Amino acid sequence: MRIRNFIFFGSGSKRIINHQLKNIMDQSFVIKDKKEASMKDFPLFSELADFDHEQIVFCSRPEVGLHAIIAIHDTTLGPALGGVRMWNYASEKEAIHDALRLARGMTYKAAISGLNLGGGKAVIIGDPQKDKNELLFRAFGRFVDGLAGRYITAEDVGMTEREMEWIFSETKYVTGIPKARGGSGDPSPVTAYGVYMGMKAAAQKAYGSDSLEGKRIGIQGAGSVATHLARLLRNENVEMFVTDIFEEKALNLARETGAKVIHPNKIYTQELEIFSPCALGGVVNDDTINHLACHIIAGGANNVLDREVRHGQMLKDLGILYAPDYVVNAGGVINVASELEGYNEQIAMEKASRIYDTTLEIFEYAEEHNITTNEASNILAEERIRSVGRLKTLYSSKSSLSNRKGEMYMRNRN
Repeated sequence: MRIRNFIFFGSGSKRIINHQLKNIMDQSFVIKDKKEASMKDFPLFSELADFDHEQIVFCSRPEVGLHAIIAIHDTTLGPALGGVRMWNYASEKEAIHDALRLARGMTYKAAISGLNLGGGKAVIIGDPQKDKNELLFRAFGRFVDGLAGRYITAEDVGMTEREMEWIFSETKYVTGIPKARGGSGDPSPVTAYGVYMGMKAAAQKAYGSDSLEGKRIGIQGAGSVATHLARLLRNENVEMFVTDIFEEKALNLARETGAKVIHPNKIYTQELEIFSPCALGGVVNDDTINHLACHIIAGGANNVLDREVRHGQMLKDLGILYAPDYVVNAGGVINVASELEGYNEQIAMEKASRIYDTTLEIFEYAEEHNITTNEASNILAEERIRSVGRLKTLYSSKSSLSNRKGEMYMRNRN
């Protein structure tokens, strides 16, 4: 069965699925007839009900190896901005679930950071070590361009500036391109700086001082963000532990920073003041949470809590202070958002430094209302979305246009 463009409108305005697959015979769901389009036949509906997205786009160009999913969660505050990650997912269902969760996280990340942007995310199914080629990423760029600015992509896990430049060959709705091409380059240094500031805020709350000197800090992952974070921590004379599923990466980082390498499974039981997940999400789960031997969790990974409500409450009950991931790792989106209006590294770093105050505000709100820190950050983010959304009922003829993203609507802030 061949479907060129399948669109579903459900209850409410935020139920759109734009299905741009040339052939979905071997997908995890097949619709043979409208009457058969049930929850059982199309399990994606239950995912949509959980996360309340506006749009999902499936992108397929098998001749170049492209199988991708773009999820747009909410555009109340502005166009959806979020990175594209390339990962060798175990199943298409896992890839869809990851895209939906990450897109939702981007909505909250932009809102809590005071950005005029919505939340989106894209995932490309494939091995980033061996499946990359120019045509794959150029094809993905054309799918992004077809959304006409509703989604702006950026660099994420498994991606480098080279791939972002290939995407840029086909669309202007991309950030994180090399500085030589007018972009901001690799966002990981700013992401790491934001995590560092959030970590210091957590130390201030837990210990009464934001100094990290002498603290035992475990970093899970040895990628770009983890590397830049480790360099910052080295300057504070912390006792550092690193781990990665690729041992050689962990060893290289340890040699540079003086950290100790531990087995990936030992990071959860290692006695630490601060545990910093900087790889993939879902690492605080039913299997790991009762083994944690840390006081604080603050890291660069997205969706650290496998089940947000359940595991957020469990951390609170265990007395572990959790710095919500989308708050402390917002430096990356702050960096690429700055690119939309003409990049200035100093301004981006100054904005990222505000993560310290935002994190403290969330801790205070959570304590005042006796709720989890992740619930507190969600409440504050949702309030900003609602407040700005109410203003959109008013007609305004005034707007300003950004530089490279000329079609992007920006509210007049004068």
